[in-house]
Amino acid sequence: MSDKTTEQNEDIVTLTSPEGEDVEFFELAVIELDGAYYSVLQPVELPEDMEEDEAMVFKITQTPEGGENFVLEADDDVIDAVFAEYNRLVEAQN
Repeated sequence: MSDKTTEQNEDIVTLTSPEGEDVEFFELAVIELDGAYYSVLQPVELPEDMEEDEAMVFKITQTPEGGENFVLEADDDVIDAVFAEYNRLVEAQN
């Protein structure tokens, strides 16, 4: 998925799938990890195989035009580290 578009509500991110479908996500957080940025996203309409407390991690990269590209992260170690930092930030807010 790529081609980020931000809607009126800054917490909603629309990504375009490789099939050309627009999918809306709630952006829960942006996490910096080892000099890279990751977005923790949850689909606005949850798929049947996804629980309400689950989210996805996308690496944010820059396009040559200066825009942002969101790439679904596949490395389990990176995903775990992003969620650990996300959980630490959530706990710090409480």
